[in-house]
Amino acid sequence: MTQWSFQYGRGTPCDSFLVTCLWEPEEDILAEAVTFSAVEEGEIVFTGVVDECERGWDQNGGFLTLSGRSMAARLLDNEALGMDYQVATWQDILRDHVTPYGIQALSGASLPAVPGFSVAAGSSEWQVVYEFCRYYGGITPRFDRQGRLVATPWSQGRQLDLEQAAAVTALLLRDQRYGVLSQVLVRDRTTETVQRVTDQDFAGRGGLARRVLTMPGKSSYQAMRYSGEYQLARSRESLRQVELELAGAFAAFPGDTIRICWDRPVAKGTWRVAESTCGLDENGPYTKLVLGPPEALI
Repeated sequence: MTQWSFQYGRGTPCDSFLVTCLWEPEEDILAEAVTFSAVEEGEIVFTGVVDECERGWDQNGGFLTLSGRSMAARLLDNEALGMDYQVATWQDILRDHVTPYGIQALSGASLPAVPGFSVAAGSSEWQVVYEFCRYYGGITPRFDRQGRLVATPWSQGRQLDLEQAAAVTALLLRDQRYGVLSQVLVRDRTTETVQRVTDQDFAGRGGLARRVLTMPGKSSYQAMRYSGEYQLARSRESLRQVELELAGAFAAFPGDTIRICWDRPVAKGTWRVAESTCGLDENGPYTKLVLGPPEALI
């Protein structure tokens, strides 16, 4: 391998991969490649679909490049059939919007049945899964490294302690108020009711940024309120972040806890990994992390 990278996140945007290696022209069977799996020391570190395959040569010799996305791509690329459920269960969602695409879902999901759940025409199958899990169940759906759909709360994950001598090659602490919301008004256009959700902490520190959402008439009170809370939570994730680069690949993944306990005051404390990029370039293997508050992943 001459270069590779695997990007892991929180379900949205889709995880992705890029692999480049030396290549000698031979029987061209790679055009038929559909799925991709990467293994590191006996452990599967990525499973996905191949979006693009390039092979050729230049002054440096022959090369092969594969790129693609996680198994979420199969749900993102397929449009759902618009329909209305009298009562939708997680098993209904799996049967109609997940398993037809050859995707396995991990067991253990505990999601409530949703009366009057509607699938809007033009929605992707991923939008159906995301709305059902996130707005009604409070769970962020995502895919694990084995390519399985996960609809359970984030586990605590591993804990990595960074001491003074840790192999940190770069660090950036960012405080960003732009884009953070202090209040969301959620309006039901049928009943004209308005639910007001406020981030008391950010508002108390002088934050003043409001958004107004208009929900479909069939939305429940729970969905209305949770949509407002969801918007606040997502905007709050960018309020304070740490970008960290470590020597060595696969040091941490989303959900893992990073405890920074060196003498320097910058970024000290406990963080959770929101995004991870593991790769290899001309400088060697690396892991780039985006860290947020521990409560950022739910």
